[in-house]
Amino acid sequence: MPYSSRLTDREWEILEPLLAEILPQKKQTRPPNWTKRELLDGVFYQLKNGCNWEDLPKDLPPYWTVYWHYKQGREAGTIEQLMAVLHGQVHEGVIPISRKAATNSVSLILRLSETSNGWNYPI
Repeated sequence: MPYSSRLTDREWEILEPLLAEILPQKKQTRPPNWTKRELLDGVFYQLKNGCNWEDLPKDLPPYWTVYWHYKQGREAGTIEQLMAVLHGQVHEGVIPISRKAATNSVSLILRLSETSNGWNYPI
C-alpha cells in the first residue's frame, strides 16, 4: 500500500548514493532484513503523520527497528550531514525542486532534525 510519505524512485536515486557516502561502514554479520529505503519510509511515515512509533503500519519494518536506525542517525549526526548536502545541491541547482516539494521537504526536515526526540516529545 503506497503512502504519501514514501520515497519516490527519483528521490531514492538522489538519496541512495549520498547514504553510501555518509553512513558509517559497518561489518555485516548477516544480511539485513530491511533495506535502507524501507527504513527511511518508516521514519518519514512517522514524521509526516505524527503517530507513535508503535503505530507504524505492519507493511513497514517493525517500529523498534525503524526507531533504532532513526536514533542512530540522529546521534551520529547523519541527518544533519545529509540535510547539508541536499541543501547544497538544491541551492546549486543540481537537484531541481518544485515549490510544493520544497514546502513538504522543509516540513519534514524541521520535524526530523529539530522538533522530535523520537518519542513524540519536543526536545
